[in-house]
Amino acid sequence: QVQLVESGGGLVQPGESLRLSCAASGTIFSINEMGWYRQAPGKERELVAVTRVGSTTLANSVKGRFTISRDNAKNTVALEMNSLKPEDTAVYYCYIRGTRGIDYPTRDYWGQGTQVTVSS
Repeated sequence: QVQLVESGGGLVQPGESLRLSCAASGTIFSINEMGWYRQAPGKERELVAVTRVGSTTLANSVKGRFTISRDNAKNTVALEMNSLKPEDTAVYYCYIRGTRGIDYPTRDYWGQGTQVTVSS
């Protein structure tokens, strides 16, 4: 079993900051990538940020404001969100793409989601 536990969501005012954290636990053999998606009410889930070995990708809408970081030793990934805007309001989901062992397929594992609300 692989479990992802997120923390750090909440209600903030426009311009403020939040830090989301995600910790993966369980039987994990290797992780190819770690990242964050978000889903706002009435919208499809969208990629926010992903980190792979040697590269990081951020959605255009968050470039310059959000930073993703990863601790391979602890199997954790964090999303530092600055200058938050009302349009950043969404449920944020952590995910990892990896495998439980050499005889297991690579697949995505998801967290339960954490609400981020940006409102004055």
